[in-house]
Order: sequence, then structure tokens, then C-alpha cells
Amino acid sequence: MFANSRSITSAQDDVHEHLSERLTRHLSAPFRKPLGEASRRALNTALAVWQQAGGAPLILDAGCGVGESTLRLATAYPDHYVIGIDQSEKRLAAGKDWWQDTLPPNFCWARADLVDVWRLLQADAVPVARHYVLYPNPWPKIGHLGRRWQGHPVFPALASLGDYLECRSNWRVYIDEFALALKITGRPAAVGPWMPDTPMTPFERKYAASGHALWRCVTQREAA
Repeated sequence: MFANSRSITSAQDDVHEHLSERLTRHLSAPFRKPLGEASRRALNTALAVWQQAGGAPLILDAGCGVGESTLRLATAYPDHYVIGIDQSEKRLAAGKDWWQDTLPPNFCWARADLVDVWRLLQADAVPVARHYVLYPNPWPKIGHLGRRWQGHPVFPALASLGDYLECRSNWRVYIDEFALALKITGRPAAVGPWMPDTPMTPFERKYAASGHALWRCVTQREAA
């Protein structure tokens, strides 16, 4: 029953016709939703732990779920520090018996709302070396554009974070939209098929086992 994930079906088979217009509007008007104090406290605690650990280059694992991607990133980049963010206490607190190795020392998790976290990090100019948005909810209905990150008012803040920024999805349309949205914010991105040697998240593992095509979008700022 593991490899039984259904492919995404949608009446939308290309970039949403209103994406450019919507994102341009978001770029021209500030996002005024009040910031959540619980998210602020959780992020401040995580940033304090990062600084106490030495302030190594920061990796943001946005929407980390049960945290497997956080652990894999911390293992792959031992000279960085990884903060995994998810809004679900249940997912973050779930047992980690699936992780067979010693937990790496260079990470922490924080329960917070990404809509708050991205804006707080942008406002405080926190330097993010690498930023991952792995398999976000695709919201595939045509009317769901505003629920996808690239159609959400928070996207300008999201796009500002990370010298290296990567998004992965099993829906090509989502990745094409994400790349277009990045381009509109001034960050050209490369799009291509993706097949990991080792899956980074449970979703990536299940989608690959179910025969889905996987896609990713990558943008990287040139070194100063």
C-alpha cells in the first residue's frame, strides 16, 4: 500500500493565467496581516539556539513535516545549521524511530506559521544560505491559485530568502509557476526533472515509488 499515491489531476495544465497579475499586485502592496506572536517566539528561540551553536551558515527547511528533510540536510551540510519549520505540532513531535543514525548536532525544529516566519526573517534581514520548500500542498484546482505559495501575498518574502533556493513538487505546473514567480521578483530560476539518489522527505519517497515524475526549481544568487 506504500506506492499508492494518486497522480495530481487538475483542469489547469499550464501556468495560471492570472499569476503574473496577482504577484505584481502583491509586490506593489505591503502584506498587512498581523504577525502571530506564537510564531515570533518560536522563531526567536530557534534563532537563539542557532547563534549559541556558533552561527554557522543557515539553512531553512520550510514546511519540514515530520523533520526527515531537516535531518538529511543537517547531515549533508555539517558546516551549516538547519532550522526546520512546520505548523503541525503532531508532525514535529512524532517519533523518529525511522531515523537509524545518530541525530546530527546542527539542527533544531520550530513550530510556527511559515507566513509569519518568512516575513520575520525578511524584516530582520536574517542571512539564509540555503532555503528549501519541499513538496508543498499543490492546491491543484484552478481557483486555488491564492493558496499556492507563488500566488500568496507572502511570496515576495519567501523569494527574498536564501542565496540558494529550491522548490520540489510532483506537479510540473507548480514548479513552472514557482519559477515564473521567482523571475517576476528578479530571481531567474532553472526548472528540470528530479530523481533523488536518497529521498529527502516521506512524500518524495512515496511519489517516486508511485511512479510520479518529480520536478524541481532552483535559483542561486551570484556570489558578491
